Parts: sequence; structure tokens; C-alpha cells
Amino acid sequence: MLICHCNIITEKEIEQTIVGLLDEDPWQLIVPAKVYHAMAKRGRCCGCFPNVVETIIRVTENYHARSEVGGLDIVSHLDRVRGLRGQYGSRTHERRTAGHRAA
Repeated sequence: MLICHCNIITEKEIEQTIVGLLDEDPWQLIVPAKVYHAMAKRGRCCGCFPNVVETIIRVTENYHARSEVGGLDIVSHLDRVRGLRGQYGSRTHERRTAGHRAA
């Protein structure tokens, strides 16, 4: 599936890059900018970044599930991210309510 239309990057290419980064350091923080940098690309419209984040979370969880670490030691990042999205949602802007904006 095509994830980034600006750079013509498929989901498989992103997954392979994430696995490569995890092979270097399994506990590093991986963000879309790091994935794009490893691929020698850059985000243009950045509309694909939410899908890249979901892919990073899924691939990282699968990577750690296959490693020597037991399944009980793995934290489900995807559930935490979804919980934060629901908690903050569109009610706030940069964690401030509308009454606290300067403009």
C-alpha cells in the first residue's frame, strides 16, 4: 500500500526501514522524521505522518514480540497513543483551551 504520495513510499519500504533501525538499537525512539531521514527522503506535506506513526507502533510491537523479551514485558504503545488521542482530541490546541489563546 502506498503511504506517502509525495515521495512514492510504500508501507513495505517503511516497515523495512523501521526494522533496520530496530536492529541497530531495539529500544530507540523512532519518529517519522527519523524514518524518512534513514530513507534519504523528507516529509513534504506530512499528511502521511499519522499513518507512519501507526506503522512504527505496529512494527515495533511485532519486533519486540518476536524478540527474547517475554510478552508480559511489552507495553502496548498503540493503546496508549489511542488513549491520548481520545483524551486530548480536538478540544484543545497545543494543550491550551480556546480561552488561553493570545490571538
